[in-house]
Amino acid sequence: MFKNQPKGLIPAALSNMGERFGYYIMNAVLVLFLCSKFGLKEETSTLIYSFFYAGIYVLSLVGGIIADRTQNYKGTIITGLVIMTLGYIVLSIPIFATAENTTWLLTLTCCALFLIAFGNGLFKGNLQAIVGQLYDNPKYAAQRDSGFQIFYVFINVGGLIAPFVAPMLRSWWLGVHEMVYNADLPALCHQYLSVTDNMVEGGMQNINNLYALATAATNGNFDAAVASPEAISNFCTQYLQIFNEGIHYSFIASVAAMLISLCIFLFTKKGLPSPAKKEAAETVKYTAEEKRAMATEIKQRMGALFAVLGIAIFFWFSFHQNGTSLSLFARDFVKTDSIAPEIWQALNPCFVILLTPVIMWFFASLARRGKVISTPRKIAIGMGLAAIAYIFLTVVCAIDGYPSGEMFRNMEVGAREAMKTGPWVLILLYFFLTVAELFISPLGLSFVSKVAPKHLQGLCQGLWLGATAVGNLLLWIGPLIYNACPIWEAWVIFAGVCFISMGAMLAMVKWLERVTDEKQ
Repeated sequence: MFKNQPKGLIPAALSNMGERFGYYIMNAVLVLFLCSKFGLKEETSTLIYSFFYAGIYVLSLVGGIIADRTQNYKGTIITGLVIMTLGYIVLSIPIFATAENTTWLLTLTCCALFLIAFGNGLFKGNLQAIVGQLYDNPKYAAQRDSGFQIFYVFINVGGLIAPFVAPMLRSWWLGVHEMVYNADLPALCHQYLSVTDNMVEGGMQNINNLYALATAATNGNFDAAVASPEAISNFCTQYLQIFNEGIHYSFIASVAAMLISLCIFLFTKKGLPSPAKKEAAETVKYTAEEKRAMATEIKQRMGALFAVLGIAIFFWFSFHQNGTSLSLFARDFVKTDSIAPEIWQALNPCFVILLTPVIMWFFASLARRGKVISTPRKIAIGMGLAAIAYIFLTVVCAIDGYPSGEMFRNMEVGAREAMKTGPWVLILLYFFLTVAELFISPLGLSFVSKVAPKHLQGLCQGLWLGATAVGNLLLWIGPLIYNACPIWEAWVIFAGVCFISMGAMLAMVKWLERVTDEKQ
């Protein structure tokens, strides 16, 4: 797996792994955290999540431009790590949200998310550009796809561990105060404390649900059914405060991860390529005729890049539902017992780590038999696999007759529990989505590094991330349909998007193979 890879790959991957660990701690709980801390509706929380997630990738384009113009990729990466660390420090401060401070506290939280997004924009694409530079050496050129797959495995090592951190600390902090975790309780507590029509609209069912869950959350030490309204109000305030303090403390682990990533990069940066020096050495060799030929080639390559970016938008729109509507599905419709819904997001990186060697072996086996699959064709196959994942989920939800998410949550607790499906649904879903991801994401990075002009490496990696941003701007659509219609309708839309994208990619495969000098 690591044979014939350049020496700089592992240090770069380790630096990225530390940053991803810190990021995924926060990302695993962000939507549910915004709901539990501020009492926001899921549609509002996912809208903030969508803009934040899109901002990461839009700002990667800015980070690429900065690095390309200054030709200081390493300095830009270091600055990004420092800025991200500041953002996580702000998030780790446990200030309780009240009616009086919600406006400025939510604004401060959004500012912290902006710092994380901007720092990530300076870091992410430029580190990927440096990894791509490692394979410009003809000695390693044939290992480019496998190198980016290895790089992607390290990303997911951080992603595998991270989703456990916030739920673990949250449950520990609740336990210290003789309480237990319940995913439904924060929303009911906010409804009770808001003294609006929210609790009344749900009728006695919501009130009865609050009483039952409050009693369970205190192991029977607090009987909400016979408590005074003031006592119930105090319980709701205390539960929300402790619940969210535990999440805030988990962001301290994100700060530590950023600092570790920064140290790794500082100690190993000398062994990584310096694109500025390389470019300066190469430009003096070009004749006028060569430059004209290069201009034509650059136009072709950039056209191919934008074609693939268009397909990538729709993949990320579907795949990144794992942080929005799929996370809500895990919380509402899956029997997870004592397992927090955020933890199920660890299935994806777990499968990445387990399946990457298998897929690399599969591609290598085909290559040895002279049946090489080109990178564009692999991406098309990945879109088909993503469609299969959502078709599977559509069938499960249609057979079980699941209503909309909002209608389901307003049902009596016992009736909801009886309708929930088993964890096997999430396991199979994430298996198919992960295989699709391995055919698209690391190979997409490899494709970008192949077609990108040498003086625009950072910009082109930023464009790939920018396409991801556009897909992320659409993430709010999933939760909107999830709460408004029978949930199988949401999954049908994502399956259709993936199938159409696969067809478009297959129609362009021959052209893309010519541009990148690849043959099937």
